[in-house]
Amino acid sequence: MAYAGKYADELIATAKKIATPGKGILAADESTGTIGKRLASINVENVESNRRALRELLFTAPGALEYISGVILFEETLFQKSAAGKPFVDMLKEADVVPGIKVDTGVAALAGTNGETTTQGHDGLGARCAKYYQQGARFAKWRAVLKIADGCPSPLAVQSNADGLARYASICQENGLVPIVEPEILIDGSHDIEKSAAVTEKVLAAVYKSLSDHHVLLEGTLLKPNMVTPGSDAAKVAPEVVGKYTVRTLQRTVPAAVPGIMFLSGGQSEEEATLNLNAMNALEATKPWTLSFSYGRALQASTLKAWGGKVENLEAAQKAFFTRAKANGEATLGKYTGAAVADGASESLHVKDYKY
Repeated sequence: MAYAGKYADELIATAKKIATPGKGILAADESTGTIGKRLASINVENVESNRRALRELLFTAPGALEYISGVILFEETLFQKSAAGKPFVDMLKEADVVPGIKVDTGVAALAGTNGETTTQGHDGLGARCAKYYQQGARFAKWRAVLKIADGCPSPLAVQSNADGLARYASICQENGLVPIVEPEILIDGSHDIEKSAAVTEKVLAAVYKSLSDHHVLLEGTLLKPNMVTPGSDAAKVAPEVVGKYTVRTLQRTVPAAVPGIMFLSGGQSEEEATLNLNAMNALEATKPWTLSFSYGRALQASTLKAWGGKVENLEAAQKAFFTRAKANGEATLGKYTGAAVADGASESLHVKDYKY
């Protein structure tokens, strides 16, 4: 029996709104360390004013938020204001965008495994969720990380991460936040797409069993999985193949009660992430959920490059962000024609053993 307490109706409405076809999520939840890496790539110092400037660039890009239904924020961002003193949360709400918040505190080694991890952050999570709700957040995100390697993911890692995601989800719902459930299977490795599909199926099956055991209201959740692709060191396949394998895997594991599946880009290039999402939505198949995006790097890479930390480049950077947001909005409808290849949009964004 699913239980979401007094927030059930609100959770269902919020999840449905975020999963609006034609829109997706901007993952702007980089920790101070991770946004520092982004800024370092364009030789910009990692100080609060520069972090604010980048976020403000994204949140005020003309036309871009028409394709964005939610933004995942970092704790600093949730309480941050624009240069003119306007809270970012208010700016997003006025644009009809739902503010969200990353709530996990990173991964820790899972003893007795071959370098596998489990995610931390359950301690005090209820109180933090209540504080974030008060500040205007209406959904949350928690990333579990699994890998394909010798003996991995182990049954212990699969179960530990599934249970961790389910505990997080139930705590979020008790406090009015829609949980984004993110079991990311890293792209690292030389495995083929068949192996990726088999592992993803196993992991998602375990996650939904755990969510059921923890009485999580599925209508008030969203899933943020990896796409089913070959490993980063294996030969690439066409977007249509990724679409076919990914949709089949979801059909076998994700209940129809879940309103939206918002894919992570997992180090694919901007263009790859868009084309693969488009292929899924163009596929003739039964898809009871919205298939959309929750991209960080794949929405921001060409934007960062165009900006370079310079005020005079603001317009060009915002145009680059609009281009990517629009392309992905079209891809959620299966209508992307591949016309948005900007400078750097085809460059791989893969980082081995990605942490943030």
